[in-house]
Amino acid sequence: MNFKLSDFTVTERFLRYVSIDTQSNPASTSYPSTEKQKNLGRLLVQELLEIGIADAHLDEFGYVYATIPSNTDKQNVPVICFCSHMDTSPDCSGENVKPIIHKNYNGEDLVLPDDHTQVLRKNEHPDLKNQLGNDIITASGITLLGADNKAGVAEIMDACYQLVKHPEIKHGDIRILFTPDEEIGRGVDKVDIKKLGAYAGYTIDGESAGNMENETFSADGARLIINGVSSHPGFAKDKMESAIKIASIIVTMLPFELSPENTDGMEGFIHPVGISGHVEQATVDFIIRDFEADMLVRYANEIRKTVEEVLEDFPNSTYELQIKQQYRNMKQVLEQQPEIVAYGMEAIKRAGLAAKLCSIRGGTDGSRLSFMGLPCPNIFAGEHAFHGKQEWISVQDMQKAVETIVHLAAIWEEKA
Repeated sequence: MNFKLSDFTVTERFLRYVSIDTQSNPASTSYPSTEKQKNLGRLLVQELLEIGIADAHLDEFGYVYATIPSNTDKQNVPVICFCSHMDTSPDCSGENVKPIIHKNYNGEDLVLPDDHTQVLRKNEHPDLKNQLGNDIITASGITLLGADNKAGVAEIMDACYQLVKHPEIKHGDIRILFTPDEEIGRGVDKVDIKKLGAYAGYTIDGESAGNMENETFSADGARLIINGVSSHPGFAKDKMESAIKIASIIVTMLPFELSPENTDGMEGFIHPVGISGHVEQATVDFIIRDFEADMLVRYANEIRKTVEEVLEDFPNSTYELQIKQQYRNMKQVLEQQPEIVAYGMEAIKRAGLAAKLCSIRGGTDGSRLSFMGLPCPNIFAGEHAFHGKQEWISVQDMQKAVETIVHLAAIWEEKA
């Protein structure tokens, strides 16, 4: 299959989508966590209907569902699903994003115009060395860009356009799923797996072009509640046991070698992500990550051990440690159906890229979908430096992602 660059509209789609603020909110209890995520969902439904995908719709929870019907005479082509998330991270503003296209990148530093302290340098962004001559898209320096994961959304949308426009590309039924709230760990809480009815899925939410991820962290959340002893500060000697100070000591005493800033590769970590409270009671929230689920128990015990050691100096204080499972390493599911990953790697190669199978130090919607009955590895979207003001992506990598999706749809039909 050959495409002319003039056929691609993925960049135009991407620039349109990042202008819509879809930041999710971990403090919210609604679904989706922010109503504004539906603004993008409505636009996507409108565009899908205009493409000719008749069943596209947005449900009450903010999910977009659509189906590209099969155009092959084969009756045994498995239904596959392509998925990306619409929300952006709460870690950095996604409001009033001003995307900038830096044409024909020449390797020099990219200084972002609205904050000259935000500079993209090759030594700090290693994949920039592979982008010489390409067109780099950044934000202006005061917001994130939103490539995570509006790049994936734009790529799937453009692949839908390509598949409908080119009926000579044979494929089975293809389901489209766009989710809210992935960035706060709720991306598939309300997804209708039965409605999808797919045999396999692919999230389009990875980093470097050519990469495919079949392995994620396993993840737990931990909440530590410290019950201290309150007293009037003027009369507190030998009485007060401040829960705030106890919590601070515990965070400081945790092994530094198990912190995210001191780990990489296949190493896991314990990461305090929030601390709040007052003298009488304080709460520390942690995320616990490792590729081996058994290690999560060890990390929880490490927190417990540290707490008990610290509380030896505060005999009238108590604690509670709550552990909540978040997601598990999708590799153990994907190993049971190896063709799902194999076809993905083949599609990447057909797009003219060197296919690389990777592990991701994080999770995707696919992590949880895999354990909900939809095995779902992660394919590159081309996004880099996500969750920050220096987030970037290249036009050419997005185009390659579109090609990969189209090839993948064709491969499932060929192999049936």
